[in-house]
Amino acid sequence: MTGLTMDGRDGEKIQSVQEMILRFHAEILGKAPAWSDSLQSEPSGLEAIETSVHHAFARGADMVVAGLIAMTIAEETFDSAAEQTRKQFSRPLQKGRERTIAIRLFGGMLIWATTLYCGPKKKRFRKDDQPRVGLDVTLAQFGFGKAVSPALQSRVTRRVALCPSIAFAHQELVRDGVQLDAKAVKRITYQCGDGLLALRRHRVELLRQGKLPAGNELAGKRVSVQIDGGRMKIRGKTKPKTTEAEKVNEDGLLTGDAPGRSQKRRTRTYDADWREPKLVTIFVHDAQGKMAKETKATIDGTLLGPDAIAEVVAMHLHRLGAAQAECVTFVADGAPWIWDRIAGIIELASLSDVRTNQVLDCCHAVHHISLALGSLGLSREERNPLYREHRTLLRNGHWRQVVEELSALENEEQPNAELQTELAYLRRHGESGRLSYVSFRRAGIPCGSGAIESSIRRVINLRLKSNAMFWKSENAESMLQVRSQVVPDQWDTAMVELAEFNRTHASDDWRWEPQPMTAQREPSHNVAV
Repeated sequence: MTGLTMDGRDGEKIQSVQEMILRFHAEILGKAPAWSDSLQSEPSGLEAIETSVHHAFARGADMVVAGLIAMTIAEETFDSAAEQTRKQFSRPLQKGRERTIAIRLFGGMLIWATTLYCGPKKKRFRKDDQPRVGLDVTLAQFGFGKAVSPALQSRVTRRVALCPSIAFAHQELVRDGVQLDAKAVKRITYQCGDGLLALRRHRVELLRQGKLPAGNELAGKRVSVQIDGGRMKIRGKTKPKTTEAEKVNEDGLLTGDAPGRSQKRRTRTYDADWREPKLVTIFVHDAQGKMAKETKATIDGTLLGPDAIAEVVAMHLHRLGAAQAECVTFVADGAPWIWDRIAGIIELASLSDVRTNQVLDCCHAVHHISLALGSLGLSREERNPLYREHRTLLRNGHWRQVVEELSALENEEQPNAELQTELAYLRRHGESGRLSYVSFRRAGIPCGSGAIESSIRRVINLRLKSNAMFWKSENAESMLQVRSQVVPDQWDTAMVELAEFNRTHASDDWRWEPQPMTAQREPSHNVAV
């Protein structure tokens, strides 16, 4: 039935770990004399010898893993476990057929596996409006991705997430002995990212249906939730490039710069627009309002809009057990799209019995004092003392006095619309209780949004935002999700959860239609995604 071979599709079947160890031992014994002679003749070549030895032992490690997989597949209990996976899959599957495919292991070695693939059951009397997704139940038991081992999928995806480009990641993987072409590296990365996105969509579906299990990670803790938006460029669809006629003068001579005649001109182009990915970071803070040591933040982001990130925030708060937290504090800048959805997040995450706080980032609030003074046309010498005075008043919670004194500086004969805008900003957040900085500091509540600013820099700016870097929206969403797991050191946990999800659920598409999350929305319950 099922089995593994190492030397091509028709090679001899792998039987045991002991067999692989003996084969590897023979290979090493054959290479050792050459390594010894090379190093003795040229000691300065140690780096190349060291690299070769490590690559050889990586191949040996893959041989041992192949032996372990082969022995596991041969066990009688394995077939029953695979059958149980087939029956419990989220969609009905056929009994399956054997197929032989090439799979790659962590060290880059290619082996051929005869596995049991179960396609989706066909519907006899009506069309199936869902994609026809099957499952390789043999490889699913081990957490394989599409023809790659879970460790290799993790290794490739992390490398792409941490390197400035796929090309750089590919070079580094080749240097490490993983012989994959650049297209395979790209495919593995985006498949892993899409899987994580499908898992997130599944959790949002469960939250809407009231079936998402609540954890206890945040139970009894002080929780900070910080939301903001970044910047990146999204490329549009390709289109024919229109060429402009070269400008000439009356004598027919070129005027101004002209493109090089010897260079090949592109015939197609695309538009690129700035987009704002929404990002959230959730963390536990101590009695001083700082992130608690020995804890890890939860970071997530999306390009699907404000309602989508609000649902994602509610989903994470629920699954982490924020309903049992000591308090939950929302910190952000003055963007209306954030504050209009806080009530919806509290309702969806079932935080009605938890003490919640809303804090306007102090630096953003103070900045609007500067803008208000700037609108008055004062000189720098006049403006700076006033700015320092009112900044201190605002930090001490006297926002009403700040608004009154700034209003008094306005010329009654010449209404100042810009000043009124800034004063309305301070008044709106002050009346909402977001400027009570003295009370916040006394209660050990964060007064700044430095955590989310840092997350935007590390997750988005250092990888997704760069000169001449334009993303397809689906690839940007996938990379954003991968970076959101790598940066806060949640990667290993995410990979375990992804393997379990892929073993039990069909991940067709990660997109979903967000439900309205603003304060003016109509209440909705058990809405299907």
